[in-house]
Amino acid sequence: MARSVASTVMARIKVLGGTGYGGSAVVSEAAQRGHTVTSYSRNAPAEPVPGVTYVHGSLEDEALLAQVVEDADVVFETLSPRGDMEGKLEGIVDRLIALADGAGVRLGVLGGVSSMLVSEGGPRFFDVHEPPAEIRPEVLTGMALLDALRESPESLDWFYVSPAANFGAWLPQRVAGCYRLSTDILLTDDAGESYIAAPDLALAVLDEIEHPQFHRRRFHVAG
Repeated sequence: MARSVASTVMARIKVLGGTGYGGSAVVSEAAQRGHTVTSYSRNAPAEPVPGVTYVHGSLEDEALLAQVVEDADVVFETLSPRGDMEGKLEGIVDRLIALADGAGVRLGVLGGVSSMLVSEGGPRFFDVHEPPAEIRPEVLTGMALLDALRESPESLDWFYVSPAANFGAWLPQRVAGCYRLSTDILLTDDAGESYIAAPDLALAVLDEIEHPQFHRRRFHVAG
């Protein structure tokens, strides 16, 4: 899919984990398109994006988490359940679901690829690619967050983004300026690789925010 023309209706977008790999790309793309952007993270960015408001603190803080849905149209959560955040993201997203639903705010979550089907009617990626022990908790969290959204009140408008299997700052970055979409089936290229760079994923996220297609649904993004 080619990059869309920016919407004429500007949104107030809050990005949780806005200085991380995926979050910072979404922040940058949203600001470039003229949206009002606030980034929440524990650490300051190495290179702040002009026009973006940066809020620093822990989203385990109930008061700060409640602030996230204030004066917002969309909240996009990209927090990583690694290190000292292992086992904590489920509770944060459960609270976000209640807060966003009460405030009438659309909630987006950047998840994982493990719940994708490797083929039509086939097994999940998780079932054929057993994750290494060190990242298994993170993988299980990603699937748990999708389940939590699917079980949320019907009044909540949410979307969940599953990036390609190869997605991360540790990989060689191949930015294409375009992307492909799927709902449940894993996308691969002619060589059998499933890959997306953060800037290309950010294009898909902002296109979905500007022109919503996936209401209470997951979508998958690959290059």
